[in-house]
Amino acid sequence: MHQHADASENSTCGDGSHGGLLGPYHDLVLPGLAGIMLLAAWITQTFTSNSDWIHLALYAVCYLLGGGVLFLDTLKGLARGRFDIHFLMLVAGIGAALLGRYLEGGLLFFLFSLGHALEHYAMGRARNAIRALGSLTPKTALRIDRDAEHLVPVESLEVGDRIRVRSNARISADGTILEGSSSIDQSSVTGESIPVERGEGEPVFAGSLNGDQVLVVRVDKLSTDTTMARMITLVEEARANKGTSQRFTEKFTRIYVPIILVGTILLILVPPLLNVLTWSEAFIRAMTVLVGASPCALAISTPSAVLSGIAQAARNGVLIKGGRQLEALGRIRSIGMDKTGTLTLGRPELERVELVSASSETEVLELAGALEFQSTHPLAKAITRTLQARGIKAPAAEEVTAEAGIGVIGMIDGRRYRIGSERLLSESKLPEEDATRRIIDRFQSEGRTTMILASEDSVLAVFGLADQPRANAAETIRQLKKIGLKKIVMITGDNRQVGEIMGARIGVDAVHAELMPEDKIEVIKTLARENKSVAMIGDGVNDAPALAAATVSIAMGAGGTDVALETADIALMADDLSKIPFTIGLSRQVKSIIEQNFLISMGVIVALVPIAALGLTPMWVAVIFHEGSTLVVVGNALRLLGYKGYDK
Repeated sequence: MHQHADASENSTCGDGSHGGLLGPYHDLVLPGLAGIMLLAAWITQTFTSNSDWIHLALYAVCYLLGGGVLFLDTLKGLARGRFDIHFLMLVAGIGAALLGRYLEGGLLFFLFSLGHALEHYAMGRARNAIRALGSLTPKTALRIDRDAEHLVPVESLEVGDRIRVRSNARISADGTILEGSSSIDQSSVTGESIPVERGEGEPVFAGSLNGDQVLVVRVDKLSTDTTMARMITLVEEARANKGTSQRFTEKFTRIYVPIILVGTILLILVPPLLNVLTWSEAFIRAMTVLVGASPCALAISTPSAVLSGIAQAARNGVLIKGGRQLEALGRIRSIGMDKTGTLTLGRPELERVELVSASSETEVLELAGALEFQSTHPLAKAITRTLQARGIKAPAAEEVTAEAGIGVIGMIDGRRYRIGSERLLSESKLPEEDATRRIIDRFQSEGRTTMILASEDSVLAVFGLADQPRANAAETIRQLKKIGLKKIVMITGDNRQVGEIMGARIGVDAVHAELMPEDKIEVIKTLARENKSVAMIGDGVNDAPALAAATVSIAMGAGGTDVALETADIALMADDLSKIPFTIGLSRQVKSIIEQNFLISMGVIVALVPIAALGLTPMWVAVIFHEGSTLVVVGNALRLLGYKGYDK
């Protein structure tokens, strides 16, 4: 509302902290007193006689209380050589007083200060939606020093310290679990609605809520560097990153305000010189026009919507760097999505077991698990996860050694077994080679990676493994198409067959496979040429060139990833694909709110200016509509704090 026309960060809204004895209502003290003085002055003037000095004194106090902030803001603008919105309002109020219209001037200053306070409160709600996240981080931590525990401020924690996190308590620092496992509610950081299981060696975030188990956590980041702290800092900095709508509004008001001042002067001078109006009538009409034409609502309409949108995104685990990125996302019509780690889980799982000479699937799983028990290879881990899921206990293997480029060999119950790639066939010359080759070809045609389990003299089984699509990948693609994206493509360095099979499973429009990093850039550039704007979703590190080439870059699963937080335009703090249509829908809603606010703001100006110039409305009506429109646009913007998802 009452803000400098060129910078939202200079708004008289302030920071929205709302401290003081009266909490969030302390800003209402001066407007309240101004209103009391105004009412007392009117009563004294209307119902008592011989009291000119009393009601004039009361009006003067009302002017000081209600117009003090306006006067100071005007001086700040003039010091920078700028005639801004505050100047228009101050001139109108003083002009009314010079004409003896003390009541209308007092009403203007009272409503201005009241609107300023209410706007301060409303905009503070949006900022506090961000800062409330920070308040979730505990101020103290239970540090473990040798055998003792001490309650210390989180600021005193050093990297490498050990802290104990009690059950149902919030975690004090970003770190790694050393002892224990628990269900962790990470919603304050990642926006995930369901708690996740975390155990030894896995990361946790400051501000997350521990479940029923006690944890010992190693501190990995200082309190100023936690993911939560960085989120809050980046969102606060986003206020200075202005979008197209805000830059247009600011440019418009810089031109508009001088035009209104010139028009006001002409309205004061021309009609009396032409003997159309008296000087008094012309002046009061000019002051009324000045009130009606002041673009306060227009100036605040965009930053209030952008700030509310960024706040709501952060509350749902999505970090948006600023208004430019928010508005750009709302305009995209195509999207490129990395396959591994974005559309898929980024880890293979065992899908098929085809027996060759073995008689039991459980038997071959036991043998494979025994050989792969200590391996860290992703395919080996897929085997051991399957055993754990099925409750199968593998026997002990001895003399386990790795064969470069082939696999693993070891002794189990006195017999030698091997597990590895298809090279194992040609190296071993096993009798079942033809039958095994047919199974391998079939698995590969279905997009699976193969592993062969063999004894010294025969092939026992062939395992088919594949990366898995995220649980909500297909639904996310469907939602993106529903909200109007014209082209959704998968971009991958994987082989074409695997890529096309995965693309068909989740429903993308096209698959670009076997790509080097420079090839991915060309795909993004082509999409941008065909659809004017394109978003790219990746992990924020490996896909950096393609992310940089896109209109909007989105980093997936950026919680705790410094590179992603710094480089991406938008960061999804959790590996949750559903946040993509949510964020696009939110950005479009912000765009809609900005357009609505523009129509409201300009509609009031267009309606008030001519009727004020013709003398068809008193100043107090113009004041009420002017201040009312400002509060309407701020309230309209705050609706974004309740946005849940795109439902069109």
